Amino acid sequence: MGWKAAEKLIRHWKILRGDNVMIIRGKDKGETGTIKRVIRSQNRVIVEGKNLVKKHIKQGPGHEGGIFTVEAPLHASNVQVLDPVTGQPCKVGVKYLEDGTKVRVSRGIGTSGSIIPRPEILKIRTTPRPTVAGPKDTPMDLVLEKTYDSKTGKGMPDL
Repeated sequence: MGWKAAEKLIRHWKILRGDNVMIIRGKDKGETGTIKRVIRSQNRVIVEGKNLVKKHIKQGPGHEGGIFTVEAPLHASNVQVLDPVTGQPCKVGVKYLEDGTKVRVSRGIGTSGSIIPRPEILKIRTTPRPTVAGPKDTPMDLVLEKTYDSKTGKGMPDL
C-alpha cells in the first residue's frame, strides 16, 4: 500500500462486526444484513449473504475446484448502521454517559437518537484466556510483593 492510500484509511471506525446495516449503494441497494467481517486495511466490510459474486477456484491438493458463490467486500461508505428503534439507516455518533462510559448513538434526520448497543458477538473471545500459569508467567506472590514504600522512600534504587 502506498502512502496516498494509507492517508485515506478510516481512523475512527463506527461500524463493528455484528452490526445490523443497510446497503445504500450498489447492486444490493436497500437490503439489510449483518456485518460478518471488517477489513480495516482496505476500508471494506463483508455483509452476510450480500454482494454475492461467482468465484472460479482451481483444483489443488486438499480441495476441489469449481465455481463458488462468495460474499465480496463492500466499501464502508456504502453501508449505514440501522437505528435500533426506527429501523432506518442512520449516522453513528459517540456520546459519554453520566458514569463516563462511551456509547454509540444514532444521529441524523428522522432518527431516534437512541443508544446503538455493542454487538454480542464482540463479547465472545475466539481464544479463551489461559487459566493455568505458564512457564513465562510471573508467580502471584512476586506480583503482590510490596517493593517500594512512598512514605519512607524504602526500595528506591541508589543512583
